[in-house]
Amino acid sequence: MRFDKKWSDILPSKRSMGDRDWGSEDVLAVSPNCLMMKRLFIKSGSKGGLQYHRKRVEAGFVVSGKLIIRLGLERHIEERILTAGDWFIFEPGVVHQEEAIEDTVIIECSTPWINDRVRVEDYYGMDSNQGLPSTDPGTEKLL
Repeated sequence: MRFDKKWSDILPSKRSMGDRDWGSEDVLAVSPNCLMMKRLFIKSGSKGGLQYHRKRVEAGFVVSGKLIIRLGLERHIEERILTAGDWFIFEPGVVHQEEAIEDTVIIECSTPWINDRVRVEDYYGMDSNQGLPSTDPGTEKLL
């Protein structure tokens, strides 16, 4: 048994990951070196960058709203529409993008790697003016 935990460990406060053009990203819980749970709010008509991660695995559950998930396959993009009750998982190296058709809330569980992003719009001939920039290899951090 563990007797060293406090209520603040069991019921942590959310913390913002910073300003996002597309909405908000709040960390709800972190188990160091293991997993991270976040609440993503994506505003209708907004999207993140077309990207992949070197180390991070992301799994998401759509709580509300409607969004397009794009996957990069070879030299083309495939799309699927997800609605409340749907889920997804992106393993490292999977090219992906989320775009909200309606205001959308996603609960995301992932490995706690941050600063792990490779933008690939140029490879697919797409506009790259939304989302966070690529990060340098070796700069990934664990929460």
